[in-house]
Amino acid sequence: MNQFRLPIESILSTGRRALPAAEILGRSREGREIFGYRLGNGPSHLSLIGGCHADEPVGPEMLEKLVVWLAAQKPDSPALAELSWLVVPHVNPDGRARNAVWSKTLVPTVDHQGVPDWGYEVVAYSREAIRELPSADIEFGFPRSRDDSEARPENRAVAEFLEQAAPIHLHGSFHGMGFATGPWFLIEPSWIDRTATLRDALRHRVRAMGYRLFDVDRQGEKGFRRIDEGFSTRPDSKAMQSYFEETDDPKTASLFRPSSMEYVRSLGGDPLTLVSEMPLFLLPDEPETPVDVPPFGTGTEGRKALHSWLQQLIASHGTDAARIQIESLGIRPMPLRDQMRLQLEFLDEALKVVLRS
Repeated sequence: MNQFRLPIESILSTGRRALPAAEILGRSREGREIFGYRLGNGPSHLSLIGGCHADEPVGPEMLEKLVVWLAAQKPDSPALAELSWLVVPHVNPDGRARNAVWSKTLVPTVDHQGVPDWGYEVVAYSREAIRELPSADIEFGFPRSRDDSEARPENRAVAEFLEQAAPIHLHGSFHGMGFATGPWFLIEPSWIDRTATLRDALRHRVRAMGYRLFDVDRQGEKGFRRIDEGFSTRPDSKAMQSYFEETDDPKTASLFRPSSMEYVRSLGGDPLTLVSEMPLFLLPDEPETPVDVPPFGTGTEGRKALHSWLQQLIASHGTDAARIQIESLGIRPMPLRDQMRLQLEFLDEALKVVLRS
């Protein structure tokens, strides 16, 4: 089993085949169903979720493809005989509905192999993307205890589903970034020493595909501590709380509950937890921008500044002129298939590490 590899190209080629029958885990705040999939009966338990932030739709699409591929495997195949998968492709169906307009607005591009692909349209994204405030953040909304009835219904439903598989050996939460110079990978702090091979392999893969890693040192802010190029520790609810307390915002600080990563670790064992951050739009490495363009900064404040500037540009210049100026800055959509490839590469390398442990 140590030689098992995810057949990434086969998973990506599943197309739009129908998903298998799902378990209904519960309902969202607005009454939409939350679907979960339980596949395989192996001794190594995996939990994978997507869509915690509803303006990050690539993770859910990748997980749906993975579910379709897994459902087509024979029961005695290594993927199902040696692994048990718990997958919730979209934990946030209300957010998915709110972001449906722009996330279905695609423009043609080509992936790193030169094959025709699709990317998101930057003007539609800038005008229509909706992200929850901390008071409604699903990633940092998992129950503090079994009787935490004030946690969102989505979080309580997913928490109960994951608890049934405890202890979990590998947990992945698949996220995205609106704008960045390249992919960013976040890892469980206690697994840093055990993931050097994973990091080397993934760095090599990113470069081989012609992309540049997003590399930032946030010096522990919100739990992000740089490990090495392109890799950081995953965020942490206590660090989130500390950040807002230190910025004199105790009300926001009080809203943070455990993340999915922290919740899974609370169920026992020593799971490797990871978060993928794929940019919807790639920024140039060293942009030469006019003076009225904000720096392409990092973190929440940088994202907000750039997003605000884009909205103002669209409002003042109109859609077509704004699109031309945005493209002239070197901002371009990252092909969706390449985003999913790197999410699956991350998962594949993490599986190798876990199965060796």
